[in-house]
Amino acid sequence: MLIRDWMTKEVLTVTPDTSMMKASKILKEHDISRLPVVDAKNRVVGIVSDRDIKEASPSKATSLDVHELYYLLSEIKVKDIMTVDPVCAKPLDTVENAAVTMIGKKIGGMPVVDDDGILQGIITDSDIFEVLITITGVRYGGVQFAFELPNTPGTLKPIVDTLREHNARIISILTSMEGPDKNKESRVVNIRIMPMDRTAENKIIEELKSRHKMLFWARDHVHALT
Repeated sequence: MLIRDWMTKEVLTVTPDTSMMKASKILKEHDISRLPVVDAKNRVVGIVSDRDIKEASPSKATSLDVHELYYLLSEIKVKDIMTVDPVCAKPLDTVENAAVTMIGKKIGGMPVVDDDGILQGIITDSDIFEVLITITGVRYGGVQFAFELPNTPGTLKPIVDTLREHNARIISILTSMEGPDKNKESRVVNIRIMPMDRTAENKIIEELKSRHKMLFWARDHVHALT
């Protein structure tokens, strides 16, 4: 999964000389948390977040009157509070690596730039949530199963064969290469099938439970088996 296919391409930006007040207004009006800061050639030179603005804003306990406060805020520019040289991604980076970087750096989003540093889009934690929702197929409903299987070739085939016997349509198959106890000798496989007649679904659930090490199944609620 490439960032170019999941990033937000129409990105709101500010320049280093944009006032902090204007940047704050843009964030609030569009219900976003960060703005790339670009130069005249649309190259990313920084990023400013709602947290940066909050930290730079005077305390509510300030003794300044309204006019003094307004003047002070109007004088603060984005360049005074932005993060310079922010962590950026490339369009052909994978979404998975973007997620690893964002977790490691404790950030909620990254500008996406080309080789010349020109802004192409932005990838945020919301985009990555959308990836997770899409690849799991949860919006289709149906039934999800989780199995603990040996980390050896061919162990998934019997489960798929059972589903095929019951004419179940698989939406997604996701695998974690470590077992529930971080045991690398086993893996966890999550399978979601399209909705079926409830009686047919129940037959599949019972047969899979009897044949394989099922950790849980979930329809509307999770039914843990171990």
